[in-house]
Amino acid sequence: MSLPPEQKPPLRRTPEPVQIIKQRRDAALRSLTEGVPYIQFLGMQFDRRGDELTAILPFAPQLIGNPTLPAIHGGVTAAFLEVTAIIELSWFTFWEDMEAGRVDLSGEVPLPRLPKTIDFTVDYLRSGLPRDAYARARVNRSGRRYASVHVEAWQDNRSRLFAQATGHFLMPEPGESEPLDAGAGGRGNV
Repeated sequence: MSLPPEQKPPLRRTPEPVQIIKQRRDAALRSLTEGVPYIQFLGMQFDRRGDELTAILPFAPQLIGNPTLPAIHGGVTAAFLEVTAIIELSWFTFWEDMEAGRVDLSGEVPLPRLPKTIDFTVDYLRSGLPRDAYARARVNRSGRRYASVHVEAWQDNRSRLFAQATGHFLMPEPGESEPLDAGAGGRGNV
């Protein structure tokens, strides 16, 4: 027995292959980070596992502030933590829209404007050694206008932090976005 067309259940959409989903997410993250020249200047990279980001600061001799120790410059450490917080906060916001299909990633992607730093407090726990550094940020609160983020940085051992920070950020107006090719001119204050 065949049902009339108006009573037939809707056809299920075939799920996207996982590789396509990964490529789309990686492209969105790359677009988000490539628009910030300071990320390239520091040589920062981001490793994505699902919705979790780990920032990587590969060691380079120009990052050394005190050659006697040697230790990574405190300003580089602070910048690494602040950039990690801003990218995590932007990714946290962008992720929801991307996964819900509210953002079309097939063409020119209107990426969210980056949050603006209200204040950022860094705790230097020990010297950053001349090696690669890693950081992860956790969004403590994210509202329409304000967000709070905590960041931790380590080198060889995740439980042995060399710096941590807490930042408060002003969120961009809802719906405020910019095309991918906007460059650094409108990318916030990073």
